[in-house]
Amino acid sequence: MLAVLPLQPTWLVGGTDIKLSQEVLDSGGLAIIGTERHESRRVDRQLRGRAGRQGDPGSSQFFVSLEDDLMRLFNSDKVVKMMDRFGYEEGEVIQHSMLTKSIERNQKKVEQNHFGMRKRLLEYDDVMNKQREAVYSKRRHALYGERLSVDINNALYDWCDEAVAVYQDQNDYEGFKLECLRVLANEPTITEEEFINGKRDTVQLVFDHMLNHYRQKNTFIKDQALPILSGIRRDKSEVKNVYVPFTDGIKGLRVIVDLDKTIETEGEHLIDSFERMTVLSSIDEHWKEHLRELDDLKQAANNASLEQKDPLLIYKLESFNLFKEMVSTLNSEMLSLLFRGFIENQDPGQVNEAQRQRRPADEGLQTSRPQEVGPTTGSAPQQVTRENTQPVRVEKKVGRNEPCPCGSGKKI
Repeated sequence: MLAVLPLQPTWLVGGTDIKLSQEVLDSGGLAIIGTERHESRRVDRQLRGRAGRQGDPGSSQFFVSLEDDLMRLFNSDKVVKMMDRFGYEEGEVIQHSMLTKSIERNQKKVEQNHFGMRKRLLEYDDVMNKQREAVYSKRRHALYGERLSVDINNALYDWCDEAVAVYQDQNDYEGFKLECLRVLANEPTITEEEFINGKRDTVQLVFDHMLNHYRQKNTFIKDQALPILSGIRRDKSEVKNVYVPFTDGIKGLRVIVDLDKTIETEGEHLIDSFERMTVLSSIDEHWKEHLRELDDLKQAANNASLEQKDPLLIYKLESFNLFKEMVSTLNSEMLSLLFRGFIENQDPGQVNEAQRQRRPADEGLQTSRPQEVGPTTGSAPQQVTRENTQPVRVEKKVGRNEPCPCGSGKKI
C-alpha cells in the first residue's frame, strides 16, 4: 500500500545487515520508513531489503508527497484534480493501487531517460576511447621499448608520404626540399624531374634516403659519446647512471642512461633512451592538448541540434579530423627532434669567455657555475663561492670652492 502525505523528502534508513537485538525481534523487527520514492526502483528495493534480512522479521512503509519531484513532474495536476473531485482535504492519507502504479510508471520514464543519456554519453566516450587506444599503444611501445623502431619508421614513412603528396600537387620541388631541411635536417637525393613526374616510387626513395641519414647521425652520436662515457666509468667507478643533454637548437631533453649498459652496447642504449624520451614527451604534450580540443568540440557539437543536425555525427567527423591533424603534427615535431637532436656540447673556452664578459665590475666577487660539457654525471652543482672582501670606504666629498684636503690652501 502507498500513503500520500505532504512531507519534505528525507531518508531515515540504517546500514546494511543490521544485527537486531532480541527486544527488537520481539517488537516486530526492523521497520524501514521512506519519506519519498526514488527515481530508480532499484534504490527503493534496496531500501526495502534492509528489513527482513537473514530471516529476521521486519516491515517497510513509504510516504509520498505531491510536492516531491517525482510527483510534481508527472501527473501532479491530475492527482490534485482527482483529490478535489472526491473531496479529499490537504494532509489526508490516500492509499490506492492506482497511485502506486502511477508512481511506478513515472519511475520507468525517468529510468528510460537516464538510460538514453548514459547510452549517448557512452557513444561519445567510444569515439575518444578508440583514439586513446591508438595513442596509448604507441606510448606503451615507447615506455617499454617494444616496437619503438617500427613506430618511428612508420612515422617517417607517413611524413614522407604526406609531404610528397602535398608538394607534388603544387609542383613545388624547392618547397619540398626546404620542408625536408626544416624537419629532417637533410636534402632529398631525388631530382626535380623525378619528383614532379613521379615516374619512380618517390615516397620510398625519400624514405630510404632519410632513414639512412638518421642511422648515420646516430652512429656519429655514439662515436661522440662513447669516449666521454668510458672516461667517466674509468674515473668514477661508483657512478651508475648519467644524464646526457640533447638539443635540436630549440627544444632540449635530458636523457638518463645506464652507464655500464651504454658501454656494453657500444652506445646503442643511449640512442634507444633518446628515442624513448623523445617519443614519450611528444605524445604526452600533444595528447593533452588534443583532449582539451575534444572537450571544446563536444560542447560545440551540442549546438548542432539547433540546426536539426545530429550532434554525435558532427562530433565523430570533427574528432576524426582533429585526430589526423594531431598525429601529423606529432610525427613532424617528433621526427624533427630525432633527426636534428645532437648532444649539447659547449666549448670550455667559450664558456669561460662568456663568464668573463658577464663578470661584475667588482672584481672582489666571483661566481662559479656548473658547466655542462657533453655527458655529465648529474652530480650536485658547485656551490657559489665568495672571496673575502674588504668593505669599501667612501671619503667625504669635497664641494665646490672649498679648500683642497691636501693642505695646499687652494680651492677646488
